[in-house]
Amino acid sequence: MDLATFLIQCLNSVQYGLLLFLVASGLTLIFGIMGVINLAHGSFYMVGAYMAFALAPIVASTFGGGFFATLLVGTVLAALLGYVLEWAFYSYLYEREHLQQVLMTYGLILVFEEFRSMLVGDDVHGVSPPAMLAGLLPLGDMMSYPVYRLFISGVCIALALGMYLVFTRTRLGMMIRAGSTNREMVQSLGVDIQFLYRIVFAAGVAIAALAGMVAAPVSSVYPGMGGQVLIICFVVVVIGGIGSIRGALFAALLIGTVDTFGKVVLPAAAGVLVYVLMALILIWKPQGLFKAG
Repeated sequence: MDLATFLIQCLNSVQYGLLLFLVASGLTLIFGIMGVINLAHGSFYMVGAYMAFALAPIVASTFGGGFFATLLVGTVLAALLGYVLEWAFYSYLYEREHLQQVLMTYGLILVFEEFRSMLVGDDVHGVSPPAMLAGLLPLGDMMSYPVYRLFISGVCIALALGMYLVFTRTRLGMMIRAGSTNREMVQSLGVDIQFLYRIVFAAGVAIAALAGMVAAPVSSVYPGMGGQVLIICFVVVVIGGIGSIRGALFAALLIGTVDTFGKVVLPAAAGVLVYVLMALILIWKPQGLFKAG
């Protein structure tokens, strides 16, 4: 492997890891703070990808906007969807056993898949990146790298910094962290914990949908895409530590590196390397790499 190829694979691993973090951060928020095992989280990623495909012509004709306007509209709609779902469905799961949470959220996967099939169909669709990001960045004399992949990394880094600032520097972040530790005490201090949980859930859904929208031009849009990303995101959450945003970021980058270079160096074993990594880390640290927070 020459230097140019190595650098491109490094960029690929970082981009893939950051995209995984974007999806897994919402999952670890909902799981770690609200205590709900949400198997439907991958469906929110799928909803985002299909919104990038289906909303583009509507946004263009109604608002005269392009890809970035579609991202904005889709993120707002996803947040509203998350708020309504928490109010109508997830708010009843907090006191249930984990098995009931798993069964009920799995049922939501089937519902989302049926709605997707009825509204959009079962074909594979492509989403074009914006013209200003469709070019290639030259890397040396022989190789280049898509500008849009760098854009994905930039979006993920900006959101990671935004989440860090919200959780560590704002009153809302303080209340969320306190509510995840002792819900009853926070309620006794006059905080509407139910509304707080709805905000957290809506944010988690919006982040997952945004990840699907920005990934759509790279991965295409196809049925069942939510299930594939859900499995690897649970691996990220388990390795990083349940409820830890910092752990999700570190674990996602680690998995991105192992998966990307595994496909280049050991292609025959690439599919199992991530799970071997998870097993080794859990033997060493059964609670994950980082504590919640």
